[in-house]
Amino acid sequence: MGFPGTWMTTSESMVYRVVPKCACSTIGQIMYYADNGEYFDGDIHDATGGMHKWAFEQSQPVITANVQAHKSYAFTCVRNPYTRILSSFFDKICGIQRNGRRYRGNLVPLLIQKYGIEVGGDDGKGEFDQIASFRRFLLFTRDTIRWRKPMDPDIHWSAMSGHVSTFIVNGGRYDKIFWTESFNDGMQSVLDATENANEVKLKSVPRFNESEGHGPKRLHPVEDYFDDLSMHLVKEIYHRDFDLFKYDFDNPANKMPIGEIDLDEVHAKLGE
Repeated sequence: MGFPGTWMTTSESMVYRVVPKCACSTIGQIMYYADNGEYFDGDIHDATGGMHKWAFEQSQPVITANVQAHKSYAFTCVRNPYTRILSSFFDKICGIQRNGRRYRGNLVPLLIQKYGIEVGGDDGKGEFDQIASFRRFLLFTRDTIRWRKPMDPDIHWSAMSGHVSTFIVNGGRYDKIFWTESFNDGMQSVLDATENANEVKLKSVPRFNESEGHGPKRLHPVEDYFDDLSMHLVKEIYHRDFDLFKYDFDNPANKMPIGEIDLDEVHAKLGE
């Protein structure tokens, strides 16, 4: 199994377990800058050098040796499950991707046919009932996660705890898990705890939100998308995320955490 989704600076100053839709583009660029003194020109997910990634065969033994010996500061970042699944819908389902096509080819036509989802036409710019379509997408999400039908769950909407756990199960240990909602505080604590060749000033880091502008603009407050049934589905899918990362299940309007993350609890519950 190894350490899928793990990135590491070439200097081995820090190790990061990627969690999709949780500021991963920005974190990757900060890691790249810390080693190279410049940002990667393009989407950091496309970078094939300048940092170690588990996806590169030559990086795998280096990452494995580092993580299993806990040689470097290891961290990850999480996000409110309500806003994360909404973001996945608008970016991946309604949006046109950076290659100019729909995400995963035939996925959107399948959703239109099987679940009655609308996405705003061929270019994603048309008007449609965002709330109704999102709630149907939630049914699809639940089906992929619970029954792996009509397809396996996608990394962008599978539970954060699942991503976080692979690192622990295979012998890694986190030094820090912070929230996207207080990104600068969390990322600063990582930078303070590590020695890097180039100083990163978080206030001057550009925004690397690759999903921005891909899809239609969200027209309603977060809480309007979640009725009782939607909240029930969200709880079924993401109950461990709310529990471990201390988000407020009862109030979709509150994106901020309501407690402190207990690293020992995370390692105990996700290391089983």
